Amino acid sequence: MFESEHDHAKYQSGEPLKPEDITEEGIIISPDTHRAERIPPGQARTRKWPILHASHVPTIETEDWRLKIFGLVEKEVNLNWDRFQALPRCKVFADFHCVTRWSRLSNVWEGVSTRTLLDLAGIQPEAKYVVCHAYDNGWTTNLPLVDFLAEDALLADTHDEMPINDAHGGPVRGMVPRLYAWKSAKWIRGIEVVAADKPGFWERGGYHNHGDPWTEERFGYSR
Repeated sequence: MFESEHDHAKYQSGEPLKPEDITEEGIIISPDTHRAERIPPGQARTRKWPILHASHVPTIETEDWRLKIFGLVEKEVNLNWDRFQALPRCKVFADFHCVTRWSRLSNVWEGVSTRTLLDLAGIQPEAKYVVCHAYDNGWTTNLPLVDFLAEDALLADTHDEMPINDAHGGPVRGMVPRLYAWKSAKWIRGIEVVAADKPGFWERGGYHNHGDPWTEERFGYSR
């Protein structure tokens, strides 16, 4: 049933946790987990954590990982693993919705808030969007700045108290829970702050430019 011990550990055997079940002090509760119906239209709950990606799975050792924050910022920021780990940490309880119609509920992500990261660089007034750059063949995705800076958005290095492995986008991946999962860049290496929108890999390929699961913003054209 499971391809690895990691897959086995990620299987959800019981009912998903509810926000009121979370007792840890300081954890951020994603607003969508408060919905009476937490599974968006056209989605179905999975108890596993499926693996999907555009091409190959890159392997990035933590000592080689770098994050660059650039573009319309007051100062360019370059972080290595140690500097990233030294930043203030946050935890987020959130659901996770893939455009391929599965939803994994009640995830706990830990890492560094996107707000903390962009505060380091400072945002210029004309900034309206971000482009997230990944290690896999120059893959990118675009987001409005307001979505990227949501309270429950972060760059995560752990999921459900386990380090995020290569297949799931480790050592660090983006996490923007209120949009479809392709907007949460795996293997992230860069955050570019821009004034004009720059559609990324899947957006240029026909996916919706925004990606709200609750209004089924799956595709950018009529299907």
